[in-house]
Amino acid sequence: MSRAPLLQVQHLSTQLGSLRVLEDLNFCVYPGETFALLGESGCGKSMTALSLLRLLPPNGRIVSGQVHLNGRDLLQLPEFAMRQVRGGQLAMIFQEPQTSLNPVLTLGQQLAESLRLHRGLSGQAISERAVDLLKAVGIPDPERRLGEYPHQLSGGMKQRVMIAMALAGEPKLLIADEPTTALDVTIQAQVLALLKQLQRDTGLAVLLITHDLGVVAETADRLAVLYAGQILETGPSQAFFERPLHPYSRKLLESLPDPQKRGAPLATIEGRVPPLDQRFSGCRFAPRCPLAQEICHQEIPPWHQLDGERGVRCFLWESTPPLVPVRPVSEKIREAGETLLQVEGLRVHFPIRGGLFRRVRGAVKAVDGVDLCLRRGQTLALVGESGCGKTTVGKAILRLIPITAGTIQYDGQDLARLRPRALRPYRKELQIIFQDPFASLNPRLLVGESIAEGLQALGLVPDPKARRRRVVQLLEQVGLDASAYERYPHEFSGGQRQRICIARALAVEPKLILCDEPTSALDVSVQAQILNLLRRLQQDMGLSYLFISHNLSVVAYLAQEVAVMYLGRILEYGRVEEILEAPQHPYTRALLSAVPQIYRTKKQIIRLPGELPSPAQPPPGCHFHPRCPEAGPDCLQPPPKIKRSETHWVRCVRRR
Repeated sequence: MSRAPLLQVQHLSTQLGSLRVLEDLNFCVYPGETFALLGESGCGKSMTALSLLRLLPPNGRIVSGQVHLNGRDLLQLPEFAMRQVRGGQLAMIFQEPQTSLNPVLTLGQQLAESLRLHRGLSGQAISERAVDLLKAVGIPDPERRLGEYPHQLSGGMKQRVMIAMALAGEPKLLIADEPTTALDVTIQAQVLALLKQLQRDTGLAVLLITHDLGVVAETADRLAVLYAGQILETGPSQAFFERPLHPYSRKLLESLPDPQKRGAPLATIEGRVPPLDQRFSGCRFAPRCPLAQEICHQEIPPWHQLDGERGVRCFLWESTPPLVPVRPVSEKIREAGETLLQVEGLRVHFPIRGGLFRRVRGAVKAVDGVDLCLRRGQTLALVGESGCGKTTVGKAILRLIPITAGTIQYDGQDLARLRPRALRPYRKELQIIFQDPFASLNPRLLVGESIAEGLQALGLVPDPKARRRRVVQLLEQVGLDASAYERYPHEFSGGQRQRICIARALAVEPKLILCDEPTSALDVSVQAQILNLLRRLQQDMGLSYLFISHNLSVVAYLAQEVAVMYLGRILEYGRVEEILEAPQHPYTRALLSAVPQIYRTKKQIIRLPGELPSPAQPPPGCHFHPRCPEAGPDCLQPPPKIKRSETHWVRCVRRR
């Protein structure tokens, strides 16, 4: 690697209105390397990318600094010259491809725009180059895909198209803003492998913006830790994970869920990222730092440049001890209670209608014969890729959608046979926490009113004063102040909104809570707070959780049993230690191998070809066989259920 930097950022400061969102940033990116910008939401990561591209909102301006790309200061270029740089030398892929792609233009039209502008191509040359780009990012049948629209693609495919569009101008530097946050671990592994391959083939440099420490550990050569608009630490990735120098970096690593931390609360960072509408008189992290001293609150810490490209902004960096390896915690196993929920043969098929008379022509087999068992006071995790039917299973169990077949035995009663009026008394015992807390809260209701809705609707607490006291008690139970009652959802952070949703679910004193990806949209520090809260509530109240997730690290920390789902069917089922330590199904092995890990052993990542098939036309026999590395002719027949132990079974002909 050449030591002449491709991108050099010096003393960059950016302002939005009166807010100083970036303060004196200094870092560089070398050709062919991956440089990660790491930090919590609201720290200024995306604003850094927009500053480099000069794409700030109308009230934004760069107040000082230099941004040199290949020796040219981008901040001194006129706008017409900057348009040639964007996409031509410096490109960006955004976090949410669905909102970044034009929904009324085909993929071919969107690729052609960049090819005409930056490569000067026209006519047939554009079509040929567009096909080559889609092939390069691993999209099958690229000729046909050029005529399709974004809504016809899966999330992973859309992200690949975004990468192809970014590469159309043959840039030297690619800014990737949370490129895998919304993707499953298998698709995430494919996208990260694709970026690495492109770097090897073209010498592309990548500025990776993320809050996922596992992704950073597996892909980044060097990193910078950003907090409240200021860089706190820089250095090579390996050295950072072996010994973080700043207390903030250390707390981020300690808050990661891990199987060895089962039975013990996760480390958390109290408070939240400070608002930037203030003049800081000391270290910006000091109000949340457990090691802070008086000087940390009074003086701004200087930058210490160390050997080996490491640097840190902290008074106490020399006294920060190395991370101690986590020792397994002997968890006090909760006695397995009696079965609370027993699901057998659950099917949810959505009819496909067509023709003049809208006749049924087929069915989307979203759930196709699912068996589950959840005991009192325990957590059953349902894992799998997006689109496999996890959320549909949860909604069907709660009778929020109609079921096609099967039984749902809850506390001795088959919910599948009950009419809506007979089902009403069970509503208080079965609650749900949604993935997106902001979308699931009414923005026009006060937080207290949202929490009290269930109490009022079910007639549990008719008296308004008693209802208010109950809501205040619930707010305090989930770690919020009583003053939150009189505030609106938009006034809270993501983690606080999720706590409000948990309080709302607890209001009617349920026995079972469906947790649908409750931590997927949260930073690692906030995630640790929510996991600690769920774990404490389960211990105190004996709650049972059906935990839907694709984050296997969270599942390993929280769950007692795991069901692995693929295209509407359960492929493997067992105790969490059985699934993690001795996975039997090839799909389970692929999922586990694709999970980004900070301290990965020499274990090969199993990269699955293609994506999840359509549930409207599932493959015959084992649904996984078109992507399975062990598939044979006998996989065209329905696989039997094979018991590996009293609690562990798998559907795979290779495990007979």
